Amino acid sequence: MNKYDQTMKFNFQDESMAQEVKQVMLQVHSSLEEKGYNPINQIVGYLLSGDPAYIPRHQDARNVIRKLERDEILEELVKFYIKHNEAKK
Repeated sequence: MNKYDQTMKFNFQDESMAQEVKQVMLQVHSSLEEKGYNPINQIVGYLLSGDPAYIPRHQDARNVIRKLERDEILEELVKFYIKHNEAKK
């Protein structure tokens, strides 16, 4: 059988997405703290509603968080939570 006749499986490194989400979330968190907001409440509000008004323009946080899809952020947050809490069963 020719190697071109076989079905290939595509694997990609989603570490780059995890790293990107991490950088964005830390930047947005910092921006929210500097403006005196509760970062967790504001980020949750944004993730649930999709309304960028929950994120300030300070330090370009609003534009930065909008570069990622909300489902990508949620996926990485869930992965991180599971990974860091699995051993605590």
